[in-house]
Amino acid sequence: MKTKTAEVSAFEAKTHLSELLRETEQGRSFIIRRRGKAVARLVPPEKEETAISPAKILAAFHEIRKHISGTLKIHDLIEEGRRH
Repeated sequence: MKTKTAEVSAFEAKTHLSELLRETEQGRSFIIRRRGKAVARLVPPEKEETAISPAKILAAFHEIRKHISGTLKIHDLIEEGRRH
């Protein structure tokens, strides 16, 4: 359920910033206007992606490595990357 974006003056935003932030945490959005002109938008952040654990990253590298034949030297890969 999306709530309508409310409009507030710059003075009101400055005066009631803490309250606006609390409401924004709850999903509400605001357009801030100065002299009637929209100058900013206060919106909740997008959902943050959860961090991937180092163990999962290592497991993914090991899985990729299974599909590569021969030996790999990291130094050689770094040098190849520099050439491109």
